[in-house]
Amino acid sequence: MLKKADYLVVDDEPDICWVMKRILGSAGGSVVTLQTGEEVLALIKSHAFGRVFMDAKLPDIEGLELARQVHELVPSLQIVLVSGYYYKDDPTIQQALSDGLIYDFIAKPFTHNDILKML
Repeated sequence: MLKKADYLVVDDEPDICWVMKRILGSAGGSVVTLQTGEEVLALIKSHAFGRVFMDAKLPDIEGLELARQVHELVPSLQIVLVSGYYYKDDPTIQQALSDGLIYDFIAKPFTHNDILKML
């Protein structure tokens, strides 16, 4: 049986995980935070999430590559890419959006409302 949480936050910066957990939790959602792609791929097989907020740059894998691997395992899972590296109009992001690889994109630094608009 799959364990369930509303949101998965993946970012190698613990402060970002802490902030996003507080923002998402304030909206009433349960949140799991992880810091590497390896942790995500291990956990995603045993847990069901409503949405993933994923950093574009992780220490062990690029966020878009991790999104591809997660989509292979759970095609219906919505992934919001969060990045200070890319911008929303970047051709790479636009392609990922049009391919359905990511559900949406949030640029860092973000506001509470940027996150809450994705719920």
